[in-house]
Amino acid sequence: MTKRVGITGGIGSGKSTVAKIFEILGIPVYYADDRAKWLMNHQEELKTQLIEKFGSESYTSEGHLNREFLAKTVFSDPEKVKTINNLVHPAVGKDFETWAASQETPYVLKEAALIFETGGEKKLDAVINVSSPLKVRVSRVLMRDPQRSLDQVNQIIDQQLPDEQKNELADFVIKNTDSKMLIPQVLSIHQKLID
Repeated sequence: MTKRVGITGGIGSGKSTVAKIFEILGIPVYYADDRAKWLMNHQEELKTQLIEKFGSESYTSEGHLNREFLAKTVFSDPEKVKTINNLVHPAVGKDFETWAASQETPYVLKEAALIFETGGEKKLDAVINVSSPLKVRVSRVLMRDPQRSLDQVNQIIDQQLPDEQKNELADFVIKNTDSKMLIPQVLSIHQKLID
């Protein structure tokens, strides 16, 4: 059976960049955030649940997810964040399992910001954490996402486990710093996962 490996890291750590290197090696990557957005727009059961919990304003008149509305009403309230996560995470989990079962490689990657925070590691064979200094991560996000304020970035960081804790919980750690090259670290982990 194909191994299921998580790849995580705090916002701005470079986990998507690392995932792309694994893709170059022929490893399929499931991007959980992108897939969650797709499911919230296309899976009728999930759409119905979101409307029941957050109202019809959760979707535009064209039936698209109203991200602006949800950002304002949900993401500033920890209880509502918990509610939306309790709807979206199980849908993503099922979708990932279906996807992973159709792959024919020694392992697949599930790229997700929240793995340890949601207990997701229990359904995976191993987890890779991409680790990067906090200051570097914040400046990367502010450059990448000019629409975000420093406060918004810090709010997201506060919802994630500290890097040190993730490093202890992870089976593998990739250090994304100026002094460490990514490709040799990825190749080393890849070799261990295919052995």
